[in-house]
Amino acid sequence: MVEQTVVEGARRATACRLLGLSLRTYQRWRREPESGDGRSGPRSKPANSLSEQERQRVVELANSKRFGDLSPTQIVPILAEEGTYVASEATFYRILAQEKLLAHRGQSQPRRHQRPRQYVASGPNRVWSWDITYLRSAVRGKFYFLYLVVDIWSRKIVGWDVHEQESAELASQLVLSACMLHGVDRRRLVIPSDNGAPMKGATILATFQWLGIVPSFSRPLVSQDNAYAEALFKTMKYRPQYPSKAFATLDVAREWVGKFVSWYNFEHRHSAIRYVTPAQRHAGQDILVLAQRKRLYERARRARPDRWTNTTRNWEPIETVVLNPERLEITTVVSSGECA
Repeated sequence: MVEQTVVEGARRATACRLLGLSLRTYQRWRREPESGDGRSGPRSKPANSLSEQERQRVVELANSKRFGDLSPTQIVPILAEEGTYVASEATFYRILAQEKLLAHRGQSQPRRHQRPRQYVASGPNRVWSWDITYLRSAVRGKFYFLYLVVDIWSRKIVGWDVHEQESAELASQLVLSACMLHGVDRRRLVIPSDNGAPMKGATILATFQWLGIVPSFSRPLVSQDNAYAEALFKTMKYRPQYPSKAFATLDVAREWVGKFVSWYNFEHRHSAIRYVTPAQRHAGQDILVLAQRKRLYERARRARPDRWTNTTRNWEPIETVVLNPERLEITTVVSSGECA
C-alpha cells in the first residue's frame, strides 16, 4: 500500500505517518520481510493492579479532611497503626500524580498574591521606584549595598548611596533626602519596591507614612513588578566600564557609582524616552529637543522625498509612563493625587 501511494505521487514519509508507522520501521520491514510487525500493541492491564474502587479509595483518603494536608509518607503509617492497609506509599504517590493532586491538596493550596495596583505617571516626581543591589567587595563573602531611587517617568536617578549593610533605616534616610532635594509634593508620590526586608521594614514604612507617600510592593519573585529599578541595575552592571574586579573600598565603590549616575542622568540617551537624557526629560527640556529633531527630519524629507517611504520618525514626547500596565480596571493616575 505504501509503495502504491508513492507511485501515485505521495511522499513515503507521509504515507507511513497516515498508516501509523514510522518511516524507519517501514524501511526495516522492507529490508527484513520475515521479521513482520514486531510492535507489541496495547499493553494489557496487570493482574495485580488496583481496581477502580481501590483507586477511588486512595483519592478519597488523600483528599479527606484528616489527611488533606499530609503526604503519603505520613498517611500510610497512620493507617497501618489503625490496622488498615489500602496501598503502598509508592502507589499513593503514583495515583495522586496521575490525578494532579500531588502538589496541593486540602488547605495546602498555593498562595495567591494580588497583582500590584497600576499607576500612571504623567510627570516627574509622581512615581519613584527603588531597590538595592549587591556590589562585590575585596573581602570574600562581603558585599557593598547600592541603594537607588529612580523616577519612572523621566528615568532619572533621583537618589542613591552605597553602604556596608542593608537596612530599612538607611533606605528611609535616602528616600527622605531625595524628597527634600527635589522638593517633591509628597501627597502625589508613589514609591513601589520589592518585598525585601529593608523595603518592608517598620522604619521605611513609618517614613512613608510621615511623608504622606503611598508605598506599593511587588509580588515575591516577580521582578517585572519593579522593572524600572531592575532594568537600571542591568544597564549599570552590563556597562563596559563596570569593574571586572571587586571594589577595593567603600569609597571606591561610591566614586564609581557617582560617575555612573552622572553619565546615566546627563549623557545616556534612553531608548524608552525617545533617546533624550533622563535629566532633559526630568527638567522638561525633552519637548524642545524632540521638536527640533522633528523639524530637522521634516526638512530632510522635503529636500529628498525620494529617500523617504513613509512618515518621518516619531519624535513626539511620551506623555505617560505606566507601572504594572495589565489591569486597567484598577488604574491610578498619579498627576493630581486622585484615584481613577
